[in-house]
Amino acid sequence: MRLSVLDRSHVRQGVSPQQSLRDTVRFAQQVEDLGYHRFWVAEHHSVPGVAGAAPTVLAAAVAAATSRIRVGTGGVMLPNHQPLVVAEQFGVLGSLFPDRIDVGLGRSVGFTDGIRRALGRGKDAAERFGEQLAELLDYLNGKAASGVHAVSAEGLDLPVFLLATGAGAGTAAEFGLPLVIAPAHGDDRMIRMIEEYRAAFRPSAQATEPYVVLARSIAVADSTERARRLLVPEAWATAYSRTHGEFPPLEPPEQVLARSMSDRPRAQFERALRGHLWGTPDEVATALDELVAHTGADEVLVTTTAHDPADRLDSYRLLSKVSEARSPALSRPAVN
Repeated sequence: MRLSVLDRSHVRQGVSPQQSLRDTVRFAQQVEDLGYHRFWVAEHHSVPGVAGAAPTVLAAAVAAATSRIRVGTGGVMLPNHQPLVVAEQFGVLGSLFPDRIDVGLGRSVGFTDGIRRALGRGKDAAERFGEQLAELLDYLNGKAASGVHAVSAEGLDLPVFLLATGAGAGTAAEFGLPLVIAPAHGDDRMIRMIEEYRAAFRPSAQATEPYVVLARSIAVADSTERARRLLVPEAWATAYSRTHGEFPPLEPPEQVLARSMSDRPRAQFERALRGHLWGTPDEVATALDELVAHTGADEVLVTTTAHDPADRLDSYRLLSKVSEARSPALSRPAVN
């Protein structure tokens, strides 16, 4: 099974955002040693619990600190940027780190009015996503009708992936791009979107056939309960954000579990724990078997958010062993 990593540079309680970014670079080195295929970083603005805000800059630091693993973004939120600038940034990355850079794109725009004002974008900026995507691809291919060139990017083979949100699966099919999809609205909706993507896919210079990367939160430990505890800090931060409008730094699981919660926060906390995979290596292996069988996924992009970096690394180590043991049954053709 081809496994990759998405790291959002979460901030832990008592740890600075600056150290969290340095931790991301170190973590990339560790998962490279474990044999993971890609390491992607994300874009979030003005979030106290997430330090990753400049994905192309962070990707450069990760690529410089590693030697084999592919490095990319999950993703650059294209409506927040000018397509020419994005093409030039990835062109620089691809020139400095040949055959290792992935262009992962999303269509979300700044989450609040204040962030959108700071970015110089309106709430409807995402409505031009298809137009922006076409412009970006033209720059990468050296075919911009304006005669403007993203010089650093031309002539490079930069794989472009599209993160599915809303109509994202249809856009990926229309442009012939690999699809990155998560069960944001449940597995049934996700499977329908994957089926629609495959049915509507148009071959392109980027991909000759559909390619599905399944993004999933996974926690593996030596016991089912211990694996579940790894997910507790992020679940609480997610529940907190739904009532306070702000995703906070991650607290230790024992601190969260000792908290007295009223009915509503408790329900939101329990809801935030759903949709993840957790358990022992055997339990997770069985769940992944079923997931790949139902979705036909070509690759799994794994996020494990734990408060303790050692616990997180152990989870990825155990998961890599699961993949090695079961790869004949779950392997799929890969892109780059």
